[in-house]
Amino acid sequence: MIELSRKLDGSNDTETFARDVAEGLSQHQKTLPSRYFYDAAGSRLFQEIMALPEYYLTRCEFKVLTENRQEIARHFAKDSFFHLIDLGAGDALKTKILLRELDRQQSSFDYVPVDISGDAMRQLSSSLQQEMPAVRVQAVVGEYFPALEWLHENKPERKVVLFLGSNIGNFKPDEGRNFLKTICSYLNPGDKLLLGVDLRKDPDTILSAYNDTSGVTAEFNLNLLRRINAELGGEFDIAQFQHYPIYNPQEGVMRSFLVSRKEQEVYIRDTGRTFHFDAWEAIHTENSHKYSMQQVEELGKACGFRVETLFQDVACRFADVLFTVT
Repeated sequence: MIELSRKLDGSNDTETFARDVAEGLSQHQKTLPSRYFYDAAGSRLFQEIMALPEYYLTRCEFKVLTENRQEIARHFAKDSFFHLIDLGAGDALKTKILLRELDRQQSSFDYVPVDISGDAMRQLSSSLQQEMPAVRVQAVVGEYFPALEWLHENKPERKVVLFLGSNIGNFKPDEGRNFLKTICSYLNPGDKLLLGVDLRKDPDTILSAYNDTSGVTAEFNLNLLRRINAELGGEFDIAQFQHYPIYNPQEGVMRSFLVSRKEQEVYIRDTGRTFHFDAWEAIHTENSHKYSMQQVEELGKACGFRVETLFQDVACRFADVLFTVT
């Protein structure tokens, strides 16, 4: 059964988008929020990225979930109904591994994918209706916290939250702690969180994953400027910007930038402003933090969770950590 969709937007409307862009480009060190990567074109490009040979993250997590799906499903079910809440669901390629296993085990649950992309939620709901018609789906279009607040107020049953794909790495450390603390605040003792975490490894392996030889990641980053042009009346000359990634192994953080190839002025209609770029000035677009397992355990403890169990690939490149609310 598909129930599409409850819309809790407020984050990707034009007015908010324009305000966030103006704020980011007005800073001394320019930034653009990474959440705006995912329009329809951005979502398609990210699916291409996940299939790239350099992008190990998806393959590692796919393997972890596939090899441990029966045990993960048993941890989730516990013989009682629960809401399976998938934050940033996208196409749910990896989540479907668990959905099929939960369906096979005849677990009592419903699936609540949450994403700011309405296109992604419509496509996901349609595919699930075809692939797993017995699974009840209620897709939510909007930001994570309004969705969790709505579920907390209206759905008293047990909850299992998924935050897969190492998305926690996109936050700064203090932001990541605040994010997990907020998630915990909407859960009850015994509720669970399955958190995907990219682990520290050979820096060259990490850098290659964000700078593939075919240039798909560069197009994904540049698409943020195309979206500003299309939706906000921006006048970015895409050819005059380049993708630039860098990994700091001491901090364990991968950073992505868009660099202006020349001195230029860019007008953006919906901000009512023109923004100046020096030659080789950078716009910071994304962080991706890599963790040690000690950092993961300490992060969970600081946010009100304890580690229930840990699932990793053989090479220990990626982990899906199952936390329980204490």
